[in-house]
Amino acid sequence: MADRFRRALAVLALVGLLGSQEARTEQELRFKPQPRQRPVRLFTEAELARYNGQEEGQPIYIAVKGVVFDVTSGKEFYGKGASYNALSGKDSTRGIAKMSLDPVDLTHDTTGLTTEELQSLDETFNNVYKAKYPIVGYTAQRILNEDGSPNSNFRPEDQPHFNIKEEF
Repeated sequence: MADRFRRALAVLALVGLLGSQEARTEQELRFKPQPRQRPVRLFTEAELARYNGQEEGQPIYIAVKGVVFDVTSGKEFYGKGASYNALSGKDSTRGIAKMSLDPVDLTHDTTGLTTEELQSLDETFNNVYKAKYPIVGYTAQRILNEDGSPNSNFRPEDQPHFNIKEEF
């Protein structure tokens, strides 16, 4: 009888120990803050050019509509010697709209694009870049006007992963 009592007590102690460990783990998980993503940053043309896919181990960035995406996961497309490497390390908005790799088209300037090209740009921006690649920043010309004043048309809240609490 004493053996049965000891075994029952041992089982209860073990269940209690495991139960409290489980509860603690559940509580820790519930209240453990999510790891913060890297903050977005502002890129000048020269800074963005450093991420052109030419250096092994360096991230590969491309800007579309002034939004800088980390396309490193697609290095077979954007890396050194890859078919779309010409788009890397710059704002290639016009080239993406026109589906062109011509160096003249590898710019942020959308002046003179047709309605179809602008529609293609929006579809590619939303369905490829925003859907597949993380945003790491914005180009200076998207956020600032040429005189350095803030661009009133810039809306970070329209971008994925934007959280107003993290901005302050």
